[in-house]
Formats: sequence, C-alpha cells, structure tokens
Amino acid sequence: MLNKKMIPGLVLMVVFSFYTLSYSQNMDHKNHKHKSSYMSEINNEIKALSEEEINQLLNGHGMGLAKAAELNSYPDPMHVLEFSNELILTREQIEKTEALFHSVKTEAKKLGRMIVEKEKELDTLFKENRISQTLLRNKINEISELNSMLRFAHLNAHLLQKEILTNEQIKTYNELRGYN
Repeated sequence: MLNKKMIPGLVLMVVFSFYTLSYSQNMDHKNHKHKSSYMSEINNEIKALSEEEINQLLNGHGMGLAKAAELNSYPDPMHVLEFSNELILTREQIEKTEALFHSVKTEAKKLGRMIVEKEKELDTLFKENRISQTLLRNKINEISELNSMLRFAHLNAHLLQKEILTNEQIKTYNELRGYN
C-alpha cells in the first residue's frame, strides 16, 4: 500500500526513468546520425570509385555518358549492331558501325584506364598525407580532362552513328529501344 510519503519518491523515480530512456534513445539517434554513408566504401581500392565503376571504366562501358545523344535520336553503335536484323542494315552499314563500335570501345578503355590510374594517384596522395592544394588542383584537372575526353568519345560515336543510318532506321531504332 502506498502512503503519502512514498508518492514524491515514486514520482521522482518514474520521471528519472523516462528521462534516462529518452536520453538513451537520443544518444543512439545522435550516434547513428553521425555515421558516414561512406562506411561500406572504406575498403575500396580507390576510395572515389566503386568496384563497379572501375570495372565499367576499364571495360569501356558507356555509363550513361551519352544519354543526351541516345535520348534525342542519336543511336548507340552497340545497340545498332544488336538490332541489325530489325533495322535491315546493309553490309556497308554493318561494317561502318562495327568499325565505329570498335574504335569507341578502344578509346573508352584507354581513357578509362587513365582515369582509374589518376584516381588511384589522387587517393594515394591523400592516403600518404602528401596532398597539397597545388597537387590537388593538378590531379582534379587531369581527371576532369580525361572524363571530358571519355564523354566526348561516347557522344561522338552516337553522332557518327546517326550519319550511317537512314531516318527510317533511326525511327525503328527508337521504337525498339522504347523511346516512341
């Protein structure tokens, strides 16, 4: 049975319990809030690139760099070759498209290797605590120039591919890709 003398102590215990629980939950929230979203990337060989990005760069994949062309009726050579039967390509169109595809793939792989290497150099400068503003600016400029060249290679392939096809083939290509 409760007596009047016990009530203030009991109230104090309940208030203290709620305060402790609230403080504990708040601290858990604060600790969780400050954890980095980069935690899963801490063991990446190159911190700025995922394994998938490295793989795409080294293998000359498009990585969405040519969306401006693809989505505006400038076909991708790789997909044109995939749809060669549906597009009713001539032998000459196939030969030109194959040459274009191999050319851009070779260039993209070369540039991709160079980008990976420059990103690795930048990562190493940070890792070894040898970075400076001058080195940082130089590495970023090198990487940016290579990325620009890579994007140009992919977009230019679409531009050149459009010249190989007829308007009707481009229309069919867009339908096959689901753009119409």
